Amino acid sequence: MVMKVAVIGAGPSGLTSIKACLDEGLEPTCFESSYAIGGLWKYKEEPEPGRANIYQSVIINSSKEMAAYSDFPPPAELPNNMHHSEVLQYLHLYAQAFNLLPHIHFKTTVVSVSQSPDFAAKGEWEVKTEARDGQRETRVFDAVMVCVGHYNKPHLPLQDFPGIQSFEGRYIHSWEYHNAEGLQGKRVVVIGIGNSGGDIAVDASRVAEKVYLSTRSGAWVFSRVGKGGLPSDLVISRMDLMLHKLFPTWMNKNMEKRLNESLDHKLYGLKPKHSFFAQIPVVNDELPSRIISGRVKIKPNVKEFCGSSVVFVDGSIIDKVDVVVFATGYNYSFPFLPPALQSKSGYRLRLYKHVFPPGLTRPTLAVVGFIHGFGAVNPLAEMQARLATRVFKGIVALPSKETMLEETEKDTETMHQMFACSDRTPICVNYIPYQDSLAELVGVRPNILWLFLKDPRLALQVFMGPFTSYQYRLTGPGQWAGARQAILTQWERVFQPFRTRVVAEPESRPSPTLKIMTVFFSSLPVSSDDHLSYVFQFRIMGFFGLPDFQVLICKFGFYFME
Repeated sequence: MVMKVAVIGAGPSGLTSIKACLDEGLEPTCFESSYAIGGLWKYKEEPEPGRANIYQSVIINSSKEMAAYSDFPPPAELPNNMHHSEVLQYLHLYAQAFNLLPHIHFKTTVVSVSQSPDFAAKGEWEVKTEARDGQRETRVFDAVMVCVGHYNKPHLPLQDFPGIQSFEGRYIHSWEYHNAEGLQGKRVVVIGIGNSGGDIAVDASRVAEKVYLSTRSGAWVFSRVGKGGLPSDLVISRMDLMLHKLFPTWMNKNMEKRLNESLDHKLYGLKPKHSFFAQIPVVNDELPSRIISGRVKIKPNVKEFCGSSVVFVDGSIIDKVDVVVFATGYNYSFPFLPPALQSKSGYRLRLYKHVFPPGLTRPTLAVVGFIHGFGAVNPLAEMQARLATRVFKGIVALPSKETMLEETEKDTETMHQMFACSDRTPICVNYIPYQDSLAELVGVRPNILWLFLKDPRLALQVFMGPFTSYQYRLTGPGQWAGARQAILTQWERVFQPFRTRVVAEPESRPSPTLKIMTVFFSSLPVSSDDHLSYVFQFRIMGFFGLPDFQVLICKFGFYFME
């Protein structure tokens, strides 16, 4: 008998959960409270309570290859860092390619999820839903996948800001922000320097008289644009993970040094107390230019409000403030789940592998996509969904309750030592090791040493190239015949959006040093069309301490000039 699975939410995590169910021969039924797929990435003119919301200018922080699902490379023509409308386009293409839409019930809200009377024997769940017309229905499912995210309940700590209730201007949460319309000539204070706070400060500064960005602890600011103008997150690789394990302090200091070379965080008032790898950075390409032009001014934490004035903890005062935007994050909430399944370990939910409640007698409920790391969420959620469906089927067995509880508490302790966790940022996982740990259970973790023996060209890509999720389709359950080609052509898809005007480069005579390096690299098992050679050469040159080079990317090879 086919297992019936309820999937709650049709955002990126819900869509990949539907597909994971279909891949394993399960029967998914997805309940989506809105009228469309996309979750966070579905822009709404008016925010709807209980649902995520984004502003018009949102650009995805992760590049398209790093955010792609493991068996669905993004179209080459899409930009590397997509506008939210293009992210939604990719999700629609994904849903259409795997025929996911027929399994989704739109405008249907899940009211409650509870164990059936014979749960101990069968592991079934009673899922109560409500349609837009108020009609309620209860259905029984063999398993449940919770994919609702955690950007739907704004955190507005007004109690921490004396005088805000009598503030003469207007205040909103970033969840309500759409665009800078209505802010022309206004004085705006943005409280909070997360990614939303930085984006909104930049957006508002285009039309406002002045924007003040208030931060309690500062932040590292990271650009989407990296070396040679390529996406900066493409440096995330298994080789970098190895170096980070061997030289963690040096890697962190080196990263902070590189960031400060382009933007002196202390000079700009941005420098935080935490190290770079302790917290996800603010990804913003324009904030430094808005600060240097005076359009945005960095301020410390707000002490209080007095009429239309804002008083900061350093004693400075900004008068005649018109609008305050609280970019103070979100509280996570699962109101439809039983309280027993919402116990905490530290700041996060007590979930084994961030997926399974360890107290269940039958492991038939999984939380998918409630996760953060130094990378895109889509691959994390996809791997969680692939593991969950195999656990549901009984192919993968979870440890005992006691072992899961012990490992969960240990993981929480380790996470708090590595990362600056809090109520607003309850989770941050070590990106590659976490996915590898799940992939090991699923049976899809690539064997790098075996790859070097069997397919050196592919092995170099997997080890030294961008850590893209295609490598989890090379072998094992869910193996995809196109995975190898997707990896070998990923740089081509990176370069394609730039080819709107081809510039011919003059010939140049390489220096003696470069001739030696050319001989060395020419001996590598990499073809002239293999874009990994660019990454490999660039990193080796940096390792040997050679001077900076201008990277010239051509169709038939790569040349480096002093």
